[in-house]
Amino acid sequence: MRTMYVYIQDTLADWEPGHVLAELHSGRFLKDPALRYDTVLCGRTMDTITTMGGLHLTPDELIADIRPDAGDLLLLPGATTWLDPAQAPVLAKARDVLAGDAVVAAICGATFGLGNAGLLDNRPHTSNDLAALKNFCPGYHGEHFYVNEPAVADRNLVTACGAAPVEFAYQVFKRLGVMLPATLEAWYGVYTTKKPEYFYALMQSLPQPPAPR
Repeated sequence: MRTMYVYIQDTLADWEPGHVLAELHSGRFLKDPALRYDTVLCGRTMDTITTMGGLHLTPDELIADIRPDAGDLLLLPGATTWLDPAQAPVLAKARDVLAGDAVVAAICGATFGLGNAGLLDNRPHTSNDLAALKNFCPGYHGEHFYVNEPAVADRNLVTACGAAPVEFAYQVFKRLGVMLPATLEAWYGVYTTKKPEYFYALMQSLPQPPAPR
């Protein structure tokens, strides 16, 4: 069992982490049929938050207390408050995790938080828009490493724009190494082309159970 730590806060953008949450927790397309990710909701406090879609979520742990291991994931969905100074402890935790072996995955507003904290200054990354990063994040100085793509992976960091939840999930799965290559490409094809042949390819790519003796 691995762990997916999900940072939650008011105005969390419900659609952005959906594919990552569903596939890692269910394990339905993972190369190891026994592998599952335990989902742990983390907050700055233990107060219940309200997502953009009106869901009420209560943290399981304080984010300051988590200790992700190799193979674990710290998932940072977008929200409207990532540039609030109150996010400093969360960004400090992200810095610690990036220095280790777990993966940090940040999408939309979360990339603004990382950028403002200087965590994107020396590695390839993306966000919603380079001009917006430079305009709204005075601590950001990583424009030479900005990649104009929907999602970008570099070492143990995945970044994405808010309009790219599928590309975001693709890069997360690829970085974690949890899907067979054929499964990952077929999964991506299903959600980007909507063509049925990718669904059949996805089903055929899955590990087959051992034959009965």
